[in-house]
Amino acid sequence: MRTGTGIRTGKGMHTGKGMHWIAALGVLGAACTGGGGARAAAPAVAATMPKVTAIIAGTAHQALFAVAFAGERGIAVGAAGEILLSNDGGNTWRASQTSGSTTLSLLGVDIRGDRAIAVGQGGLVLVSQGMDAWQKGASDTQERLFAVSMNGKGKAVAVGAFGTVILSADSGHTWRAIAPADVARYSDQGAEPHLYAVSVADSGMVTVAGEFGLILRSADDGAHWTVVHKGEASLFGLELRADGVGFAVGQSGTILRTADGGATWSVSPSGSEANLLGVSSAADGKAVVTAMNSVLVSDDHGTSWHPVTWGDFGSAWYAQAQFVDSQPDAAILVGHAGRILRMSP
Repeated sequence: MRTGTGIRTGKGMHTGKGMHWIAALGVLGAACTGGGGARAAAPAVAATMPKVTAIIAGTAHQALFAVAFAGERGIAVGAAGEILLSNDGGNTWRASQTSGSTTLSLLGVDIRGDRAIAVGQGGLVLVSQGMDAWQKGASDTQERLFAVSMNGKGKAVAVGAFGTVILSADSGHTWRAIAPADVARYSDQGAEPHLYAVSVADSGMVTVAGEFGLILRSADDGAHWTVVHKGEASLFGLELRADGVGFAVGQSGTILRTADGGATWSVSPSGSEANLLGVSSAADGKAVVTAMNSVLVSDDHGTSWHPVTWGDFGSAWYAQAQFVDSQPDAAILVGHAGRILRMSP
């Protein structure tokens, strides 16, 4: 389902009615087309509820859009350039020295070792060696960047509005465009699809996901792209683990699963009609999906999903979850009002 008309305005936004994953000022869009906000019959609630603990309550004007971990080191980013850091697996957080130095929202982040990249509005890229001192990278684009992924060799890819795909070979300092030459051909409407999620494997394989249910892959830094999935529901979140298992989540409760590193995908029924925004999973079969007005969990490798009843999960949004490498039984969730939660599925 198209989440905008594909017509550009002077500000680089889609016109017309439709769901924008991140609205113009970096505030999460709540409207959706095609009844995406309608609720189906609720799936059965899991017999054993996960334990959820609020770590940071935040304030009404805050919003956190992304979180990433490498061992005990974690980074959460959000509205007005907010950057929060953790050195203890997400138990405590502090503001980065660079936090708030820009009014632009940061919408995606990734971390490998002591190297980190954050991306956001207006083509903003911030890079860090050591997590605290950040500097701008030369993205060479002014389109909104929704997500970034970096592998252990420093190869990074960021994706964004109107089919933007940019690649860096130096951990985010310099970038070049690698999007398909005619990205609009992947849309039945001839529109340039927004790309909302990306994964870069240590092998160098790049996988991107976005509008029209698109999942594209490239093994040669964008010289050639292969379409491995298309559909009606936009995909907002993507995870591909080193063992080949992965998930893509999106509009109207859509969950796709792969067991071969993203080469093929199958539907994993969620029992939900919520707009699903982020996904994270662990090798023991546990998984968490964040959403508008819902959080889903699985303990059987995504075969079945159950909504979590806790606090404001039924009335608010959480943008992303991330299992902590050093604490495999714990996932950190970030979202509205700058909230950070710990969940033990």
